[in-house]
Amino acid sequence: MNRGGFRGPPGGFAKPENALKRAEELEAVGQQHAALQALHDVITSKRHRTWAKILETIMFKYVDLCVELKKGRYAKDGLIHYRNVCQQVNVASLEEVIKYFIKTSTDRAEAAMASAESHELNSKDLEAVAATPEQLMLGFVSSEKGKDRTDRELVTPWFKFLWETYRTVLDILRNNSRLESLYAMTAGKAFHFCLAYKRTTEFRRLCDTLRNHLANLNKYRDQRDRPDLSLPETQQLYLETRFEQLKTACDLELWQEAFRSVEDIQGLMNLSKKTPKPQLMAVYYARLTRIFAVSNSHLYNGYAWYKLFNLARGFNKNLTPGDVSGMASCVLLAALAIPPYTRAAAAATDAQAEVERDRAARMAAILGFPPDPKRAHGEQLTRTGLLTELQAKGVLNIIPQEVKDIFALLESDFNPLELCARLAPLLEKLPGLTAALSPAAPVEAADMGAYAPALKRCAIIKTLHQLSQVYTVMKMDALAKLIPFASIAELESIMLDAIRHRYLALRIDHRAGTVRFGAAGLESDRMRDHIANMARRLQQAQKLISPAVDPAVEQRRVKLVELAAESAERDNKRALARKEVIEERKEKAERAALAAEQEEADRRLLQQRINDSVEERRREDEMRKREMERIQRELEQREMEEAMALVKAHKGGKAVKLKEGEKLDKEALMREAITGQMKERRELERKVQAQARKADHLERARREEEAPYLLTAYQQRLEADKVRHAKDMEARAREHRAAWEVAVAEKTRLARMRGDEAHFRSAIIARRTEEFEALRAAREERIAEKREMLKQEREFNRKKEYARRIRNEL
Repeated sequence: MNRGGFRGPPGGFAKPENALKRAEELEAVGQQHAALQALHDVITSKRHRTWAKILETIMFKYVDLCVELKKGRYAKDGLIHYRNVCQQVNVASLEEVIKYFIKTSTDRAEAAMASAESHELNSKDLEAVAATPEQLMLGFVSSEKGKDRTDRELVTPWFKFLWETYRTVLDILRNNSRLESLYAMTAGKAFHFCLAYKRTTEFRRLCDTLRNHLANLNKYRDQRDRPDLSLPETQQLYLETRFEQLKTACDLELWQEAFRSVEDIQGLMNLSKKTPKPQLMAVYYARLTRIFAVSNSHLYNGYAWYKLFNLARGFNKNLTPGDVSGMASCVLLAALAIPPYTRAAAAATDAQAEVERDRAARMAAILGFPPDPKRAHGEQLTRTGLLTELQAKGVLNIIPQEVKDIFALLESDFNPLELCARLAPLLEKLPGLTAALSPAAPVEAADMGAYAPALKRCAIIKTLHQLSQVYTVMKMDALAKLIPFASIAELESIMLDAIRHRYLALRIDHRAGTVRFGAAGLESDRMRDHIANMARRLQQAQKLISPAVDPAVEQRRVKLVELAAESAERDNKRALARKEVIEERKEKAERAALAAEQEEADRRLLQQRINDSVEERRREDEMRKREMERIQRELEQREMEEAMALVKAHKGGKAVKLKEGEKLDKEALMREAITGQMKERRELERKVQAQARKADHLERARREEEAPYLLTAYQQRLEADKVRHAKDMEARAREHRAAWEVAVAEKTRLARMRGDEAHFRSAIIARRTEEFEALRAAREERIAEKREMLKQEREFNRKKEYARRIRNEL
């Protein structure tokens, strides 16, 4: 017998409603683990693969139990099976369950944070394995306060579970085209979680997870129900998610991750056929200005400000004149802060130059500049070109006078002796020009003071370049006086950087304390040309000294020279190729070593998690097994009692007699009871059928014949009943009238006896009162006599007991 839908070992719940009822009963008595396991078995069972409303109710209860017990793996397993059930039928149900899962986890985490005193999440890694015994021992013997430890132990597990919830939901929804908005919403909540609690490690992992999901979508295009990245709605959702990712990375100051987010956005924009909304592009370029400013990429920072300024000025009609002036000042200062040389100028080899060209092409694509086949990538984004564009657009007409003066000093005037002295007070005024912009602007404030260090560096380089056109030698002390805002060490560093980028040609003579302009050193082109000219002239002198040369020797020499000329380029290419192969092998070896190390660490972490999972599963299985055995015993006892009661009822109230040593067989009792019931039922059915066959035709004929007579008799009876009813009503009225008249006469007659009746009642009551008092006095006298007799008897017994005790003692 299987009452209540309990899932025994061989089978399962016949109906999901029974599983839900059983889980509620187990939860009511504190058996949450058993209730969770019961619901898990129903959700993962092959019997219930068709969606029904009760399954959604079960999932809500299942989610509550998973959150209560912090069972993230159980929640993920249940949601995956539920997704398979309702994917093609009612995907809205899956959306509601997932939203409820996220809300419940968030509420519990926030409640734990509110109940703790500390409002900071101090755990470095929410995905780290549990603490080792050594760490636990150190925690107990440390000087940490008990309340702080309690808060940490209360808050951290819930936030670990909340982070696991976000990862679980993203993993479940990654290939679901019908729940793309829920996927984007979950990613946004995860970004907000990382930003609110400064979770930099989890944010990096979240970005890698989203990046892997997108890569798998592009790699496996034949998957069922996968999002179609060619649809504009899907592209818009993914772009908005990446823009939110970029914003969070910048707020967390994770600049490398922010740049990777920029590359992700660029890849999605290449897939899209239309340009994103201007509001999103404004956020994009605003974040690019911060990224390039932190990385000291002044050229790309200037172009990012240029794109942001053009976008805001063209599409944002709510900008105030102050906003336009502040942004224009930032654009011009960012352009002036660009050094007059590029990274490509410092390339020592063709390979390095090629790397720099590729880098410039990538940056141009990120900044929204299409490749120009007429110009090289290194020439597409230049300082001169940016300043020319700004002048052509009239930016100089809407900026403050101090910024105009800075532009004139750095771009128009040729006055190396006074340039830095006149520029210094203008740079000191820049922090005072910084002002907050209106809410309509894409950036919060125009921070002009941030460009002062870069402008000082550009001013020093321009001063040195102008001095090199006027002077050949100059004292270091005099040069330091011309540049008041830099020390000699800073000047030397700037000079060396300009020399390395082949922008300046000078030498520093520390013994003489001078700077020599125009000396290119032994590595200059003039020295190489000088050596070549000397070799050519020596060859000419040799011909003059010994003009007679053997023709065969001369022919052999010519061939050798031609062979050397042919092999020189080939050997050079071979050497370069060999160098590249060696570098590539080194990089592969380093990547392989790093990957092996990372793989080993991941393997150890995975093995530790597997071991913990196996141990936890084993404990849960043992506990579940003991609980199931106890419940099974109770059910068997209950079923045995019911079987005995059934057999007893079948035998007419006679109990079942057992021989000595005999055990009850539940199945035998059940078979006996069922056999008796079936035998009685068959006998009764046989008798009923026989009687029915006998009475069927006779009863049918009788009813057919008597039907007319019954109708006639009914009509006659009806008329007779009417007549009899009228006569009865008249007789009843006459009888009632006569009885009333008799009653009135009797009442009048008895009214004269009322006084005698009262006197007689008083006499009876007085006589009975005297009798009662006499009886009560006699009873009290008997009680007193009996009490005295009992008292004398007790006194006699005490004396008798005392005499007996004295005799025993003697």
